[in-house]
Amino acid sequence: MTRRLAALMAACATCALCALSLGGRLYYFLAVLFAFTILFAFISCLWARHSLQCRLYIPSHKVQRGEEITIQALMSHKCPLPLSSIVCTWHSHQGENSCDFPTAPFTDYEMDLSLQSSHVGSYTVSLDSLSVSDIFSLFCMKKKLKGQEGAYLVLPNPYPIDKPDILPGDDGSAPLGRTQEDYNAPEDTRAYLPGDAMKRIHWKLSSRRRELVVRRFEMPAPPDTLILLDPSLPAAADEKDILFLRDALCETAVAVAKLQMEDGNPVRLPLHGKNATEFVSDQADGLNQLKEMLAGQPFSQPEDFGRILRLELRRMRRTGASVIITTHLDAGIVEGISSIRRMGPSARLYLCTRTPEDPELIPYISRLQHHLVEVCYVTPA
Repeated sequence: MTRRLAALMAACATCALCALSLGGRLYYFLAVLFAFTILFAFISCLWARHSLQCRLYIPSHKVQRGEEITIQALMSHKCPLPLSSIVCTWHSHQGENSCDFPTAPFTDYEMDLSLQSSHVGSYTVSLDSLSVSDIFSLFCMKKKLKGQEGAYLVLPNPYPIDKPDILPGDDGSAPLGRTQEDYNAPEDTRAYLPGDAMKRIHWKLSSRRRELVVRRFEMPAPPDTLILLDPSLPAAADEKDILFLRDALCETAVAVAKLQMEDGNPVRLPLHGKNATEFVSDQADGLNQLKEMLAGQPFSQPEDFGRILRLELRRMRRTGASVIITTHLDAGIVEGISSIRRMGPSARLYLCTRTPEDPELIPYISRLQHHLVEVCYVTPA
């Protein structure tokens, strides 16, 4: 009950009492007028509430971090009686918001709701309720909305970085320069050409065909660039810093993958944690898939990143460069990175932190540099 309704009901009761006591027609008229006003307001509000229809539509379910995402709310009602306001309450990760719709009946109205995509992740937005008021603002009736929600992804926005080094001899460039073929994988045969090495001649087949035939071998596949991303909860003091560190983790991983795939180098990024999966691609077209996979990662589990690094040692035979991205260092992580470097591939560490001068990090950094691990700092923006 609103204050206006309480005041009008009190006035109606007073006029009715005066009419019964004094018998004046004016009091009868005022009492009937006030009662009719209350009844009119109640009917118009109730009619509009029952005929209200509202639904949510998201034109684009993916947006880059830093851009605005537009959400559309569509509303209509079939009450011909006048109304004062229709207010829609909606909820997002940024909190509760509201917007006003026009009150004209038998018309579909579209309202654009804008949200700033500040952080990488998967988010939902929902229409919670509609509140309708009559022309006199005596009643305010609320209608709860069910099932009017949608999800969208905020994708990481990569930044320019230096290309990771692949150590000489690990990228297959030396054997490619000599033969362009892999002697361990015979594929087919072809006619002899001047300049072919004698050890490539297929002598048995040549004797049967009475002409020189040489073996043709497969091209060696280029080595992988292995990106190891820390899936644990970022090391930060408050929730706001955790979100910024998560952005830095995802955008650094995408930046490394983009740089390698543009050159046709295969990239492998295993994702551990709650939503365990693996990204493998050597084409730049696969970058959008990687962005979506990273946006869906929670980065909230207490994972042991040092253990994950030790598990990934089995991949080092086909790895030319390894990139490790984390928000914190400890003895287990340092030992895991050092073991990767001792296996042969180059190693680069991206440490996402706001305190690169932290004295507790200095011994770990020195040990990594002693093992020829390149250390880069990433400051969240």
